Amino acid sequence: MIVDDKWLKAHADEIRKVDWIDPALYQKYNVKRGLRNGDGTGVLVGLTTIGNVHGYVVSEGEKQAIPGELYYRGINVRDIVRADKREHRFGYEETAYLLLFGRLPDMRQLIEWKNMLGAYRKLSDGFKENAIMHNPSKDLMNAIARAVLFAYAFDPEGDPDNLSIEKCLEQSIDLIGSIPTIAAYAFQAKAHYHNGTSLFLRNPDPRKSTAENFLSMIREDGRYTRLEAETLDLALILHAEHGGGNNSSFTTHVVTSSFTDIYSSVAASVLSLKGSRHGGANLRVMSQMEEIKANVKNWTSSDQVARYLERIADRKAGDRTGLIYGLGHAVYTISDPRAEMLKQKAESLAKEKGRLDDMRLFETVEKVGPDIVKSRHPRAEDICANVDLYSGLVYDMLGIPKDLYTPLFAVARCVSWCAHRMEELINQGPIIRPAYKPLFHPKKYVPLKDR
Repeated sequence: MIVDDKWLKAHADEIRKVDWIDPALYQKYNVKRGLRNGDGTGVLVGLTTIGNVHGYVVSEGEKQAIPGELYYRGINVRDIVRADKREHRFGYEETAYLLLFGRLPDMRQLIEWKNMLGAYRKLSDGFKENAIMHNPSKDLMNAIARAVLFAYAFDPEGDPDNLSIEKCLEQSIDLIGSIPTIAAYAFQAKAHYHNGTSLFLRNPDPRKSTAENFLSMIREDGRYTRLEAETLDLALILHAEHGGGNNSSFTTHVVTSSFTDIYSSVAASVLSLKGSRHGGANLRVMSQMEEIKANVKNWTSSDQVARYLERIADRKAGDRTGLIYGLGHAVYTISDPRAEMLKQKAESLAKEKGRLDDMRLFETVEKVGPDIVKSRHPRAEDICANVDLYSGLVYDMLGIPKDLYTPLFAVARCVSWCAHRMEELINQGPIIRPAYKPLFHPKKYVPLKDR
């Protein structure tokens, strides 16, 4: 039966009416909407040893902004990135090891770890055909989630519901190694079946890094420059972890607390990340930048760019939300360390690609945008560029299609979800179940004949 449009509209309006809650009631009952306190800080709901996002301190009950820092297992991510640059090597695999095991590997351990991941990169023919190539999805995040769920049937040793840490670690290595290949193949399948392009599936090279393999698998000629691979490697490092409170990692804790399998848990986190409020933010940045370039006569002029940003902030342009995408963060206020490091790499890539004019436009938005936002929101705190401002530009300069922006986030973040899952299993917390206050009084059931 096909549902009539008028019926849908009428009943949807009925649902809107019955489900609407007066916003004043949230304040009346002191409800922490979005698990946020009144000052925007997160409600403390757990403890973690994995990562920390540091953007403010609370002193004598007052929230004070500080320059942003990001820590992986207590190590500042800046130090990880500096070491990779100094030693001229790719660092995502070492970062993954650190996040899972809580310590940095020595040379022997790192080589062994890379070999393990390399062994899991290639997908079996049966999995590839059934999980990815048959009925490919138009949305790659849905395709990845479906493939992760399908992996349940291909679980190593055939024991997918085993909740031991040994088993979870084995499953985690499988997922961390294979998810870049899943994302690349899902892209190729979509491009072929929905866009009519030629289909090519290049086998991953177990000797190469995650970044090198990904660029090779999505490019028809399989070629890339060292700078391109280094830039993508940096993006993967910076997106690998962001504390237990971000939406997708918290989803990992929530779903894992029910004692479901790892494939269900990771798939749920993938679909949480899919949302435009979470992993899809850099797409909004790029759309906004394209609009600015189309409507600003001289987008190298700070004044002209600022005037258009004012139109966006006044809901006269853009998507009419009043938001300038790429600015602002729930925790970072003075600076986002990820944006700072990615911006430096973006500058080098812009020189190689002849895209310095684009780079200057993004820098202009970063420079003039915060004051425009704050002038319209008197209570707004310090506002800084976030990682999404430059990640979209970096991916664009790397020639990565927009369809793959959010999947790349999932590729990077998978190791964090696995680490948070094991942390939840080890500490055996109760099933996560916050309270909701009912806004109704008991009613009598009325028999059908009397209605």
